[in-house]
Amino acid sequence: MASVKISVIIPTYRRPALLQKCLEAIVAQTYPTGLFEVIVVSDGPDAETQALMAQITKRDPAMHLTFQSAPERRGPAAVRNIGWRKSSGELVVFTDDDCIPSIHWLEEYWQAYKQAGRVDVAFTGKVEVPVPDRPTDYEKNVAHLATAEFITANCACTRLALELTGGFDEDFPTAWREDSDLHFKLLKKRVPIIHADRAVVCHPVRKAFWGVSISDQRKSMFNALLFKKHPGFYRQKIHAAPVWSYYVIILSSIVALIAWIAGADSVFAAAGIVWLASIAWFIARRLRGTNESLSHRLEMVITSLLIPYLSVYWTLRGAWRYKVLFL
Repeated sequence: MASVKISVIIPTYRRPALLQKCLEAIVAQTYPTGLFEVIVVSDGPDAETQALMAQITKRDPAMHLTFQSAPERRGPAAVRNIGWRKSSGELVVFTDDDCIPSIHWLEEYWQAYKQAGRVDVAFTGKVEVPVPDRPTDYEKNVAHLATAEFITANCACTRLALELTGGFDEDFPTAWREDSDLHFKLLKKRVPIIHADRAVVCHPVRKAFWGVSISDQRKSMFNALLFKKHPGFYRQKIHAAPVWSYYVIILSSIVALIAWIAGADSVFAAAGIVWLASIAWFIARRLRGTNESLSHRLEMVITSLLIPYLSVYWTLRGAWRYKVLFL
């Protein structure tokens, strides 16, 4: 294994069909097979993925393929740490099991690394997200990955860069903001982050269940942790200010309810108008340029009535959990 120059780390958990497509794309790389290793780390016991790895290893014995699994669910940050700490390459490349790297992906990263001429450096590649001209709200949100500044779907760090930052913060237990945390730590350590736009991965949009945006609001809790650790970078690169429109919706609905109970008709009417106008604006913004099917429009209307309340609930719960003033 001394000849390995690049280590590819892929977190996964019981998604062998997706992982297989990812691994097939990596097997087809133009970068020499003997010069890179692939370490797949499952976030918990995963017999199906282990069987898939054994099958691919048997079919492609020249590949350096390794399978690891965490003893219990700990999140992608933890399993990425397991992977890179067991790796041996000079350059550690990260992608996800639902991504499909281009054929020159590793070759382009290696060329960028050699051109950088230093051992404390990181790279961010290009992510392509194919979506229709009028995507669903979910597809539109996933498409934002294509413009993200630094994400683990397609990035690379030298071993020294990871050691300087400590790798991923395992206090982020889900696939949300753990990559931003690493990004901000690299910036704080003054590790150069170079754009390697020719190192491309495709991130297909998986089918989502109806109302997925409701469950996604729980992620807001971990925004508070990221803000606590990096308040300046959070306001600069994530959200310049709280989502005040959500607070207007919530406050106006509370005032309207109290006014209705108290029989203050004029206050009730004024607060109701503010609530209705704010909700209508929110719904219209989510519908703009998206899928025009009746099912999707109904989903946008119904979920928009709930999202402000759920988002603020999880935001404040995160602020309480992580002991930080965060709205």
